[in-house]
Amino acid sequence: MDKEIVDRSEGFGERLLGLLLDRARLLPPQLVAPLVAEEVARIGGRDVSILLQDYAQELLVPLPGRKLHVGRPEPIVGSPAGRAFLRVDVVEVPQARGVRMYLPLLDGSDQVGVMALTLDAITDDDRRLLRRLAGLVADMLVTKNCYTDQFFLARRREPMSVSAEIQWSLLPPLSMSVPQVEVAGMLEPAYRVAGDSFDYALNDDILHVAVIDAMGHGLDAASMATIAIGAYRHARRVFVSLAEKYAFMDDAVSRQFGPDHFVTAQLMHLNITTGELELVNAGHPAPLLIRDGRVVCKLESATTLPVGFGGEEPRIAKHLLQRGDRVLCYTDGIIEEHVTGGEPFGEERLIRCVDRLGEEPPAGVRADLRRLSHTLMGERGRRTSDDATLFMIEWHGGAADHLAVLD
Repeated sequence: MDKEIVDRSEGFGERLLGLLLDRARLLPPQLVAPLVAEEVARIGGRDVSILLQDYAQELLVPLPGRKLHVGRPEPIVGSPAGRAFLRVDVVEVPQARGVRMYLPLLDGSDQVGVMALTLDAITDDDRRLLRRLAGLVADMLVTKNCYTDQFFLARRREPMSVSAEIQWSLLPPLSMSVPQVEVAGMLEPAYRVAGDSFDYALNDDILHVAVIDAMGHGLDAASMATIAIGAYRHARRVFVSLAEKYAFMDDAVSRQFGPDHFVTAQLMHLNITTGELELVNAGHPAPLLIRDGRVVCKLESATTLPVGFGGEEPRIAKHLLQRGDRVLCYTDGIIEEHVTGGEPFGEERLIRCVDRLGEEPPAGVRADLRRLSHTLMGERGRRTSDDATLFMIEWHGGAADHLAVLD
């Protein structure tokens, strides 16, 4: 039988990406970005910048390095680099001497930053190759980040407390997107957060989510949050029920810290195929259900005692989401902050801010959550005397609609 002849010769694009892969494997972290600039120059690119998101999620900060163009930090809102970052799409800006390109750097679906470069002219072949190069660069940055403090130092715009260092090392990626569901989370104050945290994992068709708030401030709160999240992950990975996860966390916190310490928690399972949501509320404010851009209700559930107090087995509330529904979880630091006049910010004001956000076209969960956070902080006069967490889920629909991805 005749065998199909496959051309295995190395084309220009494979050679470019292959050289980057071959050289980067053993390259010190500080030389990764200069190597990228060198490879971009092979296709006529110049003025290469690697822009990383700062911890407050307000700026894109240039990574320093030889052969790199290091300019000023660019705001995430109102700049071409910010548009590429928030929209997860390439932005092209014509200039007197060519085209400035901004390509999102994605770790899976989580935005790491933006790669910027200038070409004299651009073709569809250039666009395709550069999109793939940006994906490889993002993977390299994430991998090398495990071996260096260089990227951390570039992203840090002000001194960070020890408790915040602990919390940021504990967090999963700030966003995730698959065809059926999107999630995103934010913590404030970014450089002083202590007891607030969140975690999630997508295992087969079940999205597992936890949002927690450990009592107190500083290292005590960070330590409790670390134990609570560690117990949660352990329970999740041995495939126990939602109620048993609560019991694992409760036992770990009470054994380690005694009966006078506690952690409030919101635990959820979302079936991303059917939209069925299971919820355990351990002393948290009820999540908000957002439909067509407006808050339609609170997802009420029987509240059990916070983690660490030895509460009874929690009752699990069940809700059925509709396509496009969003669920917003938040900690009490959002609504209990005192504003002008001494009154708490309050749940009603939060709902008004969410509804105001819904008056604008949706821009994706991460971008919209950031806009909501910016609105809330503006109304609170930038005050954050307590930790504050926002975590949003958007359910798009069942797997059957997206099987074409694998066909």
